[in-house]
Amino acid sequence: MLSVAGLCTEYLGEHGQTIRAAQDVSFEVPQGKLFTLLGPSGCGKTTTLRSIAGLERPRTGEIVVGREVIYSSKNGVFVPPNRRGLGMVFQSYAIWPHMTVFDNAAFPLQVAKNRLARKEIEARVLRVLKVVALDDMAEREATKLSGGQQQRLALARALVMEPPLLLLDEPLSNLDAKLRERMRFELKRLQRELGITTVYVTHDQSEALALSHSIAVMNGGRIEQLGSPREVYERPRNQFVADFVGTTNFVRGTVSGTDTAAGFYRIASEVGELKARGVDSLKAGEEVVLSIRPEDIELSERPQDGENVYRATVDQKVFLGEFIDFQVMIGRRSVQSRAHPSLRTPVGNSVYARIDPDKCVALKATGEWSYE
Repeated sequence: MLSVAGLCTEYLGEHGQTIRAAQDVSFEVPQGKLFTLLGPSGCGKTTTLRSIAGLERPRTGEIVVGREVIYSSKNGVFVPPNRRGLGMVFQSYAIWPHMTVFDNAAFPLQVAKNRLARKEIEARVLRVLKVVALDDMAEREATKLSGGQQQRLALARALVMEPPLLLLDEPLSNLDAKLRERMRFELKRLQRELGITTVYVTHDQSEALALSHSIAVMNGGRIEQLGSPREVYERPRNQFVADFVGTTNFVRGTVSGTDTAAGFYRIASEVGELKARGVDSLKAGEEVVLSIRPEDIELSERPQDGENVYRATVDQKVFLGEFIDFQVMIGRRSVQSRAHPSLRTPVGNSVYARIDPDKCVALKATGEWSYE
């Protein structure tokens, strides 16, 4: 449905330097799917979204929505933003305070070039307000709405145009933590029910994992990894992705050789000899960094069967209600483990730690990270 190919966007910085905001960005979003551009501030995700919207003019590349080419550097095509027919919701909702909820939602239809009849506008607005659960507030002043309600109104105003593509730029970032969590479920429900193709921009990895059909992790204007939420989380392609998406332990090691299981290697590491899955093909003697998620280090007060089992000592622990974060010493290395609150091993006592070989990911060392 959406195809972005070879997109490069540049602009001049404060001191006249060239800033390459997006570099060779390419991806496709199938019809009815939610695609997320995830990354830290300045990584190029918003520039990419604004390029799709027509608010930025890329230097090179091509953007196609459906069968329409809306930008092509090769063919000299640039469709203005107002003629692209896309829906967009910004970080600031831009709700018009002097209008009612109904009038806010109806405004895009009222000023559209091909204006609909009054009854058609009313029917479409009420239908969209019902979808976002604001139909009983149609006559309320927009300023009387809560943050979450204003966010839903901004969505309604974008959806009322029935756009082929919806662009969302950090739409939940202004909400408090609990409301943001509720709105994730609401957004996911709306997107799935309406089947609207969506590109979502966020720096919040939890948001991206919860909402997306697929994710592009960006850094320095480039896509570092593209895949499903589970692939990106469980099979990071490099240290940046492993570190940015979720919490992980980085452990240094050296490849001893291949394991009998295909795709697995024996690694001499700071925690001892272990079995790990390789993202790329590795050679004996090659330095690697192991990415091990805290929830993939299973702790027990009794000896465990299987591979990658080590005796450890509890160094610290923090009770967080639904789980406990343990810092345990395995060999010369302190690692974080996430355990059920039923595990009450005191600080200073011994435990057994089992690292799931399938979730222990060996990445080529880049020398750009601190693992302490």
